[in-house]
Amino acid sequence: MLRTTRWLAPALLIASLGTAEAAPLSYVLEPEASTVAFVARAGTGNITGRFPVTRADLTLDFDRLDRSTVAVTLNVSKGQANLPFAVQAMKGESVLDAANHPEITFTSTAIRRVGEGAKVDGALTIRGVTRPVTLDAVIWRQQGSAEGSLDELTVRLTGAIRRSDFGATGFNDLVADVVELDILARIERTN
Repeated sequence: MLRTTRWLAPALLIASLGTAEAAPLSYVLEPEASTVAFVARAGTGNITGRFPVTRADLTLDFDRLDRSTVAVTLNVSKGQANLPFAVQAMKGESVLDAANHPEITFTSTAIRRVGEGAKVDGALTIRGVTRPVTLDAVIWRQQGSAEGSLDELTVRLTGAIRRSDFGATGFNDLVADVVELDILARIERTN
């Protein structure tokens, strides 16, 4: 699992976000400031990379987190890795098969408070195969935001998946099955 760190100002704890506004709030993604990073062991080192987030629909209810929803779409064909040969292999037919499956999607099925953060259960679709996953979530106000403002937030989701669960079995003699995820999404309130 990737180590979590506190960035910018102290993290905005989900547990302390109750507001006078009882209704769920809708948010849009700031795509240029949002990404999905990954790490996979390869021999004695790591393959690291990123996928751009092309779409995210988020509704957050800070009073009743169970009414919150998240849907995210990634662009597989624009994915990058630290090793040039890994990019081609990653997008190839035996791993992500970008030609036939140009997107990775995640849709939440449940969100619940856990300590100072939350657990986000959802359905992750890679290569046309959908599996349940659970991600750890932390949310905070963006640096420079007014105290109490929920207009500009940053959401960080972390977790791990087994690529073989999605049929991405290529190069299994060179690259580990477990892939660690670190999703950073900057969002702006729309209502």
